Amino acid sequence: MRISTRSFQAMGVNSMLDQQVKLSKTQNQLSTGKRILVPSDDPVATSQLMQLRQTENTVKQYQANADAATNRLSTEEGVLNGVTNLLQRVRELAIQGNNATQTNETRGFIAAEARERLDELLGLANTKDGNGEYLFAGSQGFTEPFVPNATGGFDYMGDDTARMIQIGAGRQVPDGHPGSEVFYNVRNGNGTFVTEVSGANTGTGIIDGGSVQGTFTPALTAGVNGYTLRFIQAAPTDPITYEVFESGDPQPSPHPTPVATGTYVAGEPIAFQGALVTLTGTPADGDTFSVRSSEYQDVFQTLQNFITALETPVTGSAQQAQLHNEIGRFLGDVDQAMNSILGVRASGGARLNAIDGQRYINDDQLLQTTQVISSIEDLDYAEATSRLNMEMAGLEAAQQTYIKVQGLSLFNYL
Repeated sequence: MRISTRSFQAMGVNSMLDQQVKLSKTQNQLSTGKRILVPSDDPVATSQLMQLRQTENTVKQYQANADAATNRLSTEEGVLNGVTNLLQRVRELAIQGNNATQTNETRGFIAAEARERLDELLGLANTKDGNGEYLFAGSQGFTEPFVPNATGGFDYMGDDTARMIQIGAGRQVPDGHPGSEVFYNVRNGNGTFVTEVSGANTGTGIIDGGSVQGTFTPALTAGVNGYTLRFIQAAPTDPITYEVFESGDPQPSPHPTPVATGTYVAGEPIAFQGALVTLTGTPADGDTFSVRSSEYQDVFQTLQNFITALETPVTGSAQQAQLHNEIGRFLGDVDQAMNSILGVRASGGARLNAIDGQRYINDDQLLQTTQVISSIEDLDYAEATSRLNMEMAGLEAAQQTYIKVQGLSLFNYL
């Protein structure tokens, strides 16, 4: 069979091109450090790499979510710390305003600062995070959560939903607390019941916030909330006695059966139905105080009640006692508010700890995934360098062979 010169040349060129392709691939592997440059290099390993990279990207997203939740919860903690300091300052103002040496004018000055603190509280409650979303609006991040209403209070425009953030394959964590939980779901009084004074009282009796003795029993009559404590003194020389009825007017005949009766002694506790209250001062005949189950009262209303009490003129001993009663009630309410916010802060701290723990787990998973990816796709430099030298030698041999073969022609011998 005759082989033409053209065929010899084609074979030589193809041999050099094959060697150049192999050499170029090896050089690319060395420059990138990767064994697999295209899927066809190792289809099975490429499939494994795709799954591993998907896992890697998912875990990285978990870490990004954890960072976002941490930033938001840290911002919330700073705001709640400011709220706590604010309430502590207002509590100091209440103690200052409760001093009998204060005048209507000086109490007005205290009320002015308290009103400024109320405005400051509103600003803190409407704080935004780094993304421009309101911290305490629940899932309504771009809706201002607290807005003034026509009655002088504040309406909550957010919702009660806590936004859940995925920080792990099986782990979600709320990235904050809705404003209803922080500023609205606060029980007044001592958390179980609240004591109140009748505005019609003419004596100087002052009731404390009370405490629970055993188990407090709310009023049992349908439609009745709590109890009324009424004082009786038919003649100035008679001892002051008291009767405790389920709330309602104890005057109509026949009188309701009292749940407790006794002779009043200032400073001595009065116990009934699991409640223990103490009065000081001198109640007048017919003066009443009420004890009813605690209800939810927002922090804004608590401060507004305090401001109203300070701005109400005091013209006599009875009004002075009314003021002491109102401020005493405020002190109990603000203590409940601070305890509630402390609970929210503790919850936020627990969430931050949970995020830190999950972040460590994610870091370990990322490290393991990266190691597996490296074992599959990373290049063995020693083997690749040896192969590069062999391929360079092969290319050089192909080039020399081509030169020799190209010189084989009968015309050279004629």
